[in-house]
Amino acid sequence: MPNVDWNERYLSGDTPWDTGEPNEYLVEYVSECLSGRGRALDVGCGTGTQSLWLAEQGFSVLGIDVSSVAVERARAKAAGRGLECRFETADFLRGGLREGTFDFVFDLGCLHLFDDADDRERFAARVGSVLAPGGRWLSLIGSTEGPDRDFGPPRRSARDVVGAVEPALRIAEFRAIELGGNLPEPVAAWLCVSGPRSVPARPSTQR
Repeated sequence: MPNVDWNERYLSGDTPWDTGEPNEYLVEYVSECLSGRGRALDVGCGTGTQSLWLAEQGFSVLGIDVSSVAVERARAKAAGRGLECRFETADFLRGGLREGTFDFVFDLGCLHLFDDADDRERFAARVGSVLAPGGRWLSLIGSTEGPDRDFGPPRRSARDVVGAVEPALRIAEFRAIELGGNLPEPVAAWLCVSGPRSVPARPSTQR
């Protein structure tokens, strides 16, 4: 999946995730669980819908995406709105972000793009490195649950997700949800909230 030509996807309109509306789980989490605001990072920001909504809520937002086409569209949407929100074309895994910078990281369907477990671990570790103390990462991930389908996001098991996240971060919430967007019908997914660790994950010492 990382070898997809994302510029071509945006130019052709093959972007079922790009609904133009803030994601319901993002809205729910920010409204119910984040009492303060701060610096937010939207990984895989696309045309900026989620980033701009976060900025409207009072966050200082950086949206990044590997697609320059998407980023230019996001900048056009942000122009003249007076929001503290900027967009950059960047590969999240290749660095360029200061460690401990962000109070909130959001990704709508980025972690699940990586077929290789090592790459998913690298992604989670990278999130952990840019989170500030007490920060939170909200990730929405395609699930192996549900019937067969030939559309929608890649499918990852709960083990895939936890195996990637747990070494680097402490999982605070993990539950089954559904993702809709412009898909033919909603699909099963995972919602995972995690944050920085104060101590490493430890194996059981009981026999």
